[in-house]
Amino acid sequence: MKTIILLFSLILLTATLSFGQDNTAYRESVKQMMIANGTENTFKAIISQMMTTFKAQKTEVKAEVWTEFETSFQKVGIEDLLDLLSPIYQKHLSKEDIDSITAFYKTPAGKKFAEKTPVIMQESMQAGRMWGEKIGADIMNRLTEKGY
Repeated sequence: MKTIILLFSLILLTATLSFGQDNTAYRESVKQMMIANGTENTFKAIISQMMTTFKAQKTEVKAEVWTEFETSFQKVGIEDLLDLLSPIYQKHLSKEDIDSITAFYKTPAGKKFAEKTPVIMQESMQAGRMWGEKIGADIMNRLTEKGY
């Protein structure tokens, strides 16, 4: 009986360690993808914008405190975000998928796509808003035509 429990414990420990290594490798792949596609820089910019907002609200706080906070959150915040995002990516994409996506972002076309994505997204959101307004107006016009 002791042997069975010991064997079971050893198998469980091995599986846990292997899973942890897989998660660490996967997390690192996600991090590399986020660096390659510019997402990491976007999140860093968001943290900087948040700090600017807080500075405006809390003018009594010394500049060195804000510098300390921003430096800390630039490091820890990104790592915390990776901890949250990695399981989401892992649920939908394999490590090989993530590595292939990262490889794409390292090509000239991938670099250009990463560089242009924020502008494309901004313009697409404006176009989508206009499209939605047009559809909404068309629906209202048709309802009016039908007497509603």
